[in-house]
Amino acid sequence: MDKYEIINYWRETADKDYNTMIHLYESKDYNWSLFLGHLVIEKLLKALYVKNVDKNVPKTHDLLRLAEKAGIETTEEQKDLFDLITTFNISVRYPDYKQSFYKKCNQEFTKINIEKIEELRKWLLSMIETE
Repeated sequence: MDKYEIINYWRETADKDYNTMIHLYESKDYNWSLFLGHLVIEKLLKALYVKNVDKNVPKTHDLLRLAEKAGIETTEEQKDLFDLITTFNISVRYPDYKQSFYKKCNQEFTKINIEKIEELRKWLLSMIETE
């Protein structure tokens, strides 16, 4: 695969995950919806890494670390948001965090965070699409 095919792979799978995130939210599976939101952002960051650095992406789920490695300039607010969204991955996957996260994931909490994920998604897509 060439560089552009790899970028398209990450973008297309992020789009599929985005749709799944929305469906999970609509079906009230809030914690899993946010988990998929994490995957959306992770995949878009990996697309940017391929675009900006190299075809071999880092094997990490840490969004801030991915953004830094991809050479993306971020504000302090964006750094905090990457860190927050990274916790959605950890909180769903590991039992000691899972129950407290599940209780926190009501409709309002999830809606607010999906809106933040959508903002980041648009911003990352704009960087992927520019030459």
